[in-house]
Amino acid sequence: MYTPRPSSASARVAIWTAAVCLVLAGCSGTGTDDGKGTDAADGASGPRIALITHGGEGDAFWDLVRTGAETAAAKDGVSLTYASDADPAGQAALMRDMVRQGVDGIAVTLAKPGAMARAVAEARSAGIPVVGLNSGIDSWRSAGLLGFFGQDESVAGRAVGDRLDELKARHALCVIHERGNVSLEARCAGLKKAFGGDSENLYVDGTDPDAVTAAVAARLGQDPTIDEVVTNGAQFALAAVRSVRDSGRTAHVATFDLNEDLVEAVRSGDVRFAVDQQPYLQGYLAVDALWLYRTNGNTLGGGEKPVLTGPAFVTRKNVAAVARFAGAGTR
Repeated sequence: MYTPRPSSASARVAIWTAAVCLVLAGCSGTGTDDGKGTDAADGASGPRIALITHGGEGDAFWDLVRTGAETAAAKDGVSLTYASDADPAGQAALMRDMVRQGVDGIAVTLAKPGAMARAVAEARSAGIPVVGLNSGIDSWRSAGLLGFFGQDESVAGRAVGDRLDELKARHALCVIHERGNVSLEARCAGLKKAFGGDSENLYVDGTDPDAVTAAVAARLGQDPTIDEVVTNGAQFALAAVRSVRDSGRTAHVATFDLNEDLVEAVRSGDVRFAVDQQPYLQGYLAVDALWLYRTNGNTLGGGEKPVLTGPAFVTRKNVAAVARFAGAGTR
C-alpha cells in the first residue's frame, strides 16, 4: 500500500512510500498497487528502508523486485520507500534525498557504479547501512556496501554461451538495450568468451519497443548467418520474436530474465530458454538483510561474498514448474 511522495529528481522518477503494519497489529500481506497509492494503517514500528533502483517506468522486471521487497517489509514490519530513475544522475539524487531524510537503511542498484559512488559515500558517512542488489557485483565491496544480492552476470553470460554450443548455434546476436549498463555488457562479454561460434553486440534503444523490433529485424536481414538472438530482458525477447518473423529468417531467440508473458513464449517454443536471476528474491533479500543488520547485526555473505540468486535456466522441460509462480507475480 503506497502514498505518493514528492521528489526533486526528474519527472521520470516514480516514488511510492509503503508504511507496512506488523502482523501482530492485525494486518497481513502488502495489498495491490493501483498506481495511485493508498494510506496504510498506522503501526509500522520497524526501520525505515529505501530501495533505490535504476529501473525504467513500466518495466515488469522491476515490479518483481519491488514485490519481493514489499513482502520482506511486510514480514519485518519495515516502512519501505521505493524509488527509481533510469537516469544515473536522477538515481543518485534519489539516494541523496533518502540520506537527508535519515532512513535506517538503503538498498541500491549499481548499474553505473561511477555515477552512484558519491551518493553511496554520503550514505555511509551519515552512518546509513547500504546493500547492493541486481547490478554492480564487481563494485559493491570497493564501494563499502554490506552485501550484494544478485547474479554474477559474467558467469551467467558464459553459461548462455555454453548452452548455445549445446544447441549447435553458430552466430549469436546479443542485444543490449542500455548502453553502459555494466550488467548487460558483462552478460554479452561472458557469452562471447564461452561461445564457440561468432558473437556480436547490437545496441538498441530500450525505451522504444518498436525501434528494438525494427533494429533486430534489420540486422537479421543484413546477415543471414545469425541464427540466435539473445536479449537482456523478457520484453525484448518478445520483440525479437516479432523481429525474426518480420525479417523472414529462421533465427532462434533466447533471453536473460523472465516474466509471465515470457513463460508462455518458452512454453510455446517461441523462445528457446530464459535465464532467471530471480528479481523477486533480490528485492526480498535486500530488505530482509538490512532489517537483520539493524535488529541483530547480521551480514549475509559476511560482507565478503555476494549472495547469488542466479543463473537458473527455464526451458520447455521445466517451465510448468515456474509458470504458477510467474502467474502470481513472483517469478
